[in-house]
Amino acid sequence: METTSPQLPQLAPEQIRKAADYVELVWQEQGSEEEKAALAAFHADGPELARLIGEFGALLLADYITVVPDEHADCESAYVMDKLVTVASRYLKRWCLASGAGAHTAWIAAGFLIEIMQEVDQVSQFLADVRGDAARWPAAAAS
Repeated sequence: METTSPQLPQLAPEQIRKAADYVELVWQEQGSEEEKAALAAFHADGPELARLIGEFGALLLADYITVVPDEHADCESAYVMDKLVTVASRYLKRWCLASGAGAHTAWIAAGFLIEIMQEVDQVSQFLADVRGDAARWPAAAAS
């Protein structure tokens, strides 16, 4: 698996950084008082956090994560993989946008994204790359 350069996101750079911070906190959470407080602050935003993680997950799946090397992009397997990523992305987004979705949904969705990133790369490095890309996007284009 490899990461690819993304298209312009539907999320603003600060939203991408916030989502990446949350996913990294879920990944590294060891139970310290500071981490518990940071998670509680994120979770206080329940439905909004779930929506953000759904959008962030869709961005990661659709624009960053591929399993098909460039030299096989024209193969039928690339087409099938593209469709699988599209379905997974759409399902994750719908699930996180569902009525009543909140902090628990965001937590589970973050766990799903962590599992995917661990297959691609080390989670902290992957999220650092996503944050770096978001910092380079023009603010007006992300609106």
